[in-house]
Amino acid sequence: MRILIADDDDFCRKLLEDTLFGWGHEAVSCSDGAEAWERFQEEDAPKLAILDWMMPGLEGPEVCRKVRELPHAGGIYILLLTSLERKDKIVEGLEAGADDYVVKPFDRNEMKARIQVGQRIVELHERTLEAERDRVLAQTAGAAAHLINQPLTVILGNVELLMNWT
Repeated sequence: MRILIADDDDFCRKLLEDTLFGWGHEAVSCSDGAEAWERFQEEDAPKLAILDWMMPGLEGPEVCRKVRELPHAGGIYILLLTSLERKDKIVEGLEAGADDYVVKPFDRNEMKARIQVGQRIVELHERTLEAERDRVLAQTAGAAAHLINQPLTVILGNVELLMNWT
């Protein structure tokens, strides 16, 4: 899975990149919130993101708020990563639109488990969208078949009447 990393700390960003690569993911890295926001607006934006709270330009919670306004925001899972571990900050981050919150320095096993949760949620969202598309397609095909069949029934009825008339 492609995972967006936004962290202004080069060491932390590289550590996350290497860790994610080791777990079979592709990292898309940014060094600030403004660049992360730009990436979220791209057509093929990653569906899972790890955002540092404190970054130049846009901070993690600001990016979360902006992302949640996007039409496709429901399919994006955002994990805030920060050294701020006070309960009020956790609440603030979640209220800004983050789905999860991990405190630095992160524990590799905890991070892996939280990413797996995010991946399951993203995949569930994609399957739900696909099922809805299939339902709408089947409904549309049924309506089209009915509209096509109705005039044919009338025509066939009229042909039968004409054939019986003679």
